[in-house]
Amino acid sequence: MSARSAWPAALPAASEPGLMLPAWRRLLESRWRQRLAAVTSLSLAYHEAEERSRGRLRPGDQAEAGQLKRLMQGAITARRALFDTEEALARLSAGRYGRCEQCAGPISAARLTREPEARYCGRCAATISTGPPRPAHPRSAPAG
Repeated sequence: MSARSAWPAALPAASEPGLMLPAWRRLLESRWRQRLAAVTSLSLAYHEAEERSRGRLRPGDQAEAGQLKRLMQGAITARRALFDTEEALARLSAGRYGRCEQCAGPISAARLTREPEARYCGRCAATISTGPPRPAHPRSAPAG
């Protein structure tokens, strides 16, 4: 279930007066339960597959090794998503939910509706994702 389908489009940003904190908490708690179930399911699937392959996995068994790797990557991704939701719940409890962690400005309701775990406003998120400018071709200084 996506945040958009589970949430009305016109929610106030967390920094706006009259914030519906119980509604945001319910949404985040629902996402936490979904993500916890995903972590549990993927972790169990990985351990079951690993146990089945124990002693049978040979260097040429690419299919089984690939399945184990995919399950592990899925579990890692799910754990990161669960952590993001836990962090959002902590920010909500601390009164910082809906505030950018970079500039302390408000995170738009539209952004929070798309990504309830958002830590940054749109402007800071764009800056963080692109990072500082880098030289096109790093070269050593010419010998003089």
